[in-house]
Amino acid sequence: MVMPMKSRIDEIIKMRGYKKKYVAEQIGVSANQLSNWITGKNYPTLDKAFKLAEFLGVSVEDLYEKDEGQP
Repeated sequence: MVMPMKSRIDEIIKMRGYKKKYVAEQIGVSANQLSNWITGKNYPTLDKAFKLAEFLGVSVEDLYEKDEGQP
């Protein structure tokens, strides 16, 4: 069973003052792919998660949190 997770990526991007398109370009993914990670449609591979976290100046653990609203 997969643990439901809530993305904090959008929140972190906004806190850093970046545009999503800029972040996507910097880590080598499409804006659509980044959007999918933000909405939870899918999740980044580990290498992309580490690249995103490093770019945003956070740990990989900071990108997601347990979705307490899900059973």
